[in-house]
Amino acid sequence: MKKIICLLSTAALLSSCGIYNKYKPVTSVPEDLYGNETVVSDTLNNISNLSWRELFTDPQLQNLIEQGLQNNTDLQSAHWRIKESEAALKAAKLAFLPSFSLAPQGTVSSFDKSKATQTYTLPLTASWEVDIFGRLLNAKRQAKAVLAQSQDYAQAVQTQLIAAIANSYYTLLMLDEQLRIAESTEQNWKESLESTRALMNAGMTTEAAVAQTEATYYGIRTTVLDLREQINQVENSISLILAETPHKIQRGKLAGQVLPDNFTVGIPLQMLANRPDVRSAERGMEQAFYGVNQARTAFYPSIILSGSAGWTNNSGAGIINPGKLLATAVGTITQSLFNKGLNSAQLRIAKAQQEEAKLAFQQTLLNAGSEVNNALTQYQTAQSKAQEYEKQISSLERAVESTSLLMQHGNTTYLEVLTARQTLLNAQLNHVANRFTEIQSLINLYQALGGGQE
Repeated sequence: MKKIICLLSTAALLSSCGIYNKYKPVTSVPEDLYGNETVVSDTLNNISNLSWRELFTDPQLQNLIEQGLQNNTDLQSAHWRIKESEAALKAAKLAFLPSFSLAPQGTVSSFDKSKATQTYTLPLTASWEVDIFGRLLNAKRQAKAVLAQSQDYAQAVQTQLIAAIANSYYTLLMLDEQLRIAESTEQNWKESLESTRALMNAGMTTEAAVAQTEATYYGIRTTVLDLREQINQVENSISLILAETPHKIQRGKLAGQVLPDNFTVGIPLQMLANRPDVRSAERGMEQAFYGVNQARTAFYPSIILSGSAGWTNNSGAGIINPGKLLATAVGTITQSLFNKGLNSAQLRIAKAQQEEAKLAFQQTLLNAGSEVNNALTQYQTAQSKAQEYEKQISSLERAVESTSLLMQHGNTTYLEVLTARQTLLNAQLNHVANRFTEIQSLINLYQALGGGQE
């Protein structure tokens, strides 16, 4: 009894060595994590608080995201990883309980052709490790951190999956709109080519003008073919994300898309709760913390209580009764004598891994802040450029109309008309691409802030 009291007292003193300490979560981040010029506020309009159904209101896109959440193999693998971590945590908890085993034995022996002697033993053995020095406790806490990290990983995969499907979907809408513009322009250029040929036959223009018109027309036709190929590739990539064979993707139109334009990014501290890869990096610090605690416990002895009870007739020649109760109880204290160097090395390794985990968390946090700044700046720039593109297109439309009228009256060459129309086409295609960039930056901002949670 005195030995047990001494051990408990020793364990209380050893708590100052850190083997019983619990991990303290991070509660602060740099206030300028998103950049000095980014104005942030903690409001309910934080875009990351929106569910993906609230952000993406296109019903066909919603159907694609739901299919992806059900079928995507990466997300399914992440869920299996959670199940593995749950089983590991259950095993860590069961380690606190005594273990039982039944090992019945029976023998038949005969010496010099004498009558055979039969002996048997039916023992039930039990063993229980008394976790005075926290080895099992730290292992359980570390398993909890691993489970939480696997859940964060699954959330990160889901967020990335939703963003990937949305980006690919809006890429299709952009390509559809660019294809519509290119096909319309192709038809116009075809008519222009026929008109130019008629003018040349009438002696009103030169063969050079016809050749220039033909070259531009064929260039637009190759643009149409390129766009169709790109559409096919994006459809195949979406099918791959959905774990399906290549097929046509049902979709809406770019002009009909409505996305929120009144939102905030929240304060940087919310990043700790919202963004799964940041949470996962912190779980890595937690695992490393308990790994150091476990390495410290290796310096202290392990205490195991064991015992057995059962029936046997193998208790010596003086026992004639075929069965007697047999019981034993043993207490063992094990302390390695020559492993101090090895244990010290393991502790140094654990401490180094803890420092690595801290650096990984810091870098993940900085990456997250940079991604938010990039997406927000890209979104704001695309909005500003949209207004300029609209003005440019309006001016170019007037230029095309004016040069066409001047050419009819012989005050300008057809080359000027071609140039004006080509410039208008490029501006229209750029305007559509900029609209996609605006939507894409909003998706990236949503992902960067940890959106996509159910």
